[in-house]
This record gives sequence, structure tokens and C-alpha cells, in this order.
Amino acid sequence: QKLIAGFDGDSVYLLDADRVVCFYSSGQKVMARSDRGEFSLRLRLYELEERLDSSRFVRISNSEIINLGKVEKIDLSFTGTICIHMSDGSLSYASRRYVSRVKKALGI
Repeated sequence: QKLIAGFDGDSVYLLDADRVVCFYSSGQKVMARSDRGEFSLRLRLYELEERLDSSRFVRISNSEIINLGKVEKIDLSFTGTICIHMSDGSLSYASRRYVSRVKKALGI
């Protein structure tokens, strides 16, 4: 599914999944960070993971799913984890449990 409903206050925005940098949990909410800003979602991360194209989105931890098309650089120098530099300037870290899944998705 390409469109995802994102909420900002009383407004609902239709987010194109390709433009979303990442989905992450923050407290009890699931958020989407895109080039249009940050939006809350009414889906859980596991529901998003089922909906999203697995060739373009990968879960990197219990609390985050990233868009592989928005990855700028990957730093493998961290022991047991991977530091991922995203196109919006943010950093994400793959947890040890998900490192092999991330490497497989990236072909490394």
C-alpha cells in the first residue's frame, strides 16, 4: 500500500510511503518522519511492516522501520551494530538483533 494516513492535530494527511524517511515508535505513538514533517499514525509498527514493500523498507530495531531509498551512508565501524545516516540528516541505529536483516536488505 502506497498511501498511509498521517495525523497532525485535527488534520489528516495522505503520506506517500516513498517520501517517508522512517517510521518509529515514540512512547505509545507510532510516528512517520517525511520531507513534509512528522505525523502520528494509527497503525502499529508490525502492521506497517506487513503493509510496506519489503524490498524498500526494513525494520532495524523494535522501534524503527527505515526507507532504504532514503539511506545516505552506512557506518559499520560500531561493534555489533550499524549506524545509518538518513537523507534528512538524522541518524538511526540497527540493533544487534536486526543487523543481519539490514545487511541482507542492503546486499552487504
